[in-house]
Amino acid sequence: MFQVLLVVNILIALALVGVVLVQRSEGGGLGIGSTGGMGGFMSARGTTNLLTRTTAYLAAAFMAVSLLLAVLANASRDRRSIVDQVPPASSQPAQPATPAPPVR
Repeated sequence: MFQVLLVVNILIALALVGVVLVQRSEGGGLGIGSTGGMGGFMSARGTTNLLTRTTAYLAAAFMAVSLLLAVLANASRDRRSIVDQVPPASSQPAQPATPAPPVR
């Protein structure tokens, strides 16, 4: 289950990157190379709305799957504190290192 969700998350992330890269900052997404007339598949406004909605849906899906992955990863671990894993410190102070004798 975890691996399937991880693959789905990666695919959503790649699709999100692709959709964002297709958009143009001036609002003419997918309008590259078209004449700007009504002869195209979609108008510039319709294409922008479609890409904006697609970006929003993909971002929401990415966040939901990421949160689900975090919950699943946390549920599979023991509920222990990281402080419990540190070995106890010795009660005696550390002894200073003795210097090595000089080599002649």
